[in-house]
Amino acid sequence: MKLSAKTEYACIAMLELAICYDAGEPVRIRNIAEGHGIPARFLVQILLQLKGAGLVNSTRGAAGGYQLAKSPERISLGEVMGVIDGPDELPHATSSTTATAKVLRRAWREVARLEHQALFAMNFADLAERAKGESEQMYYI
Repeated sequence: MKLSAKTEYACIAMLELAICYDAGEPVRIRNIAEGHGIPARFLVQILLQLKGAGLVNSTRGAAGGYQLAKSPERISLGEVMGVIDGPDELPHATSSTTATAKVLRRAWREVARLEHQALFAMNFADLAERAKGESEQMYYI
């Protein structure tokens, strides 16, 4: 699986919003951008795309920012990736009709199907819990 920087940044932003979901407060773009080394202008474009898809809401003003439009349990990793990258495409293959090529094409389709299922099975609530667990395990000297 290949991920573009845009997709990675979108998933990072969505995970940050999922982690902060229960606080009920909007998260500032600057906090996400600085915390992850994401160019703020690029992140704005990404969040606008996610807003257009109904995944996030924005609040203007001094206390403004972005929040998830629905609970993190209802947003899958696959959904976010689909918004940014568009629908999944099957791996490109030659037009060969040999038995060997047909077997490989079927194998690639099966791998793509399993990947699709896994991405849509992972929701941002689960990922937020994993992230919280990771931060609790970190310690500083």
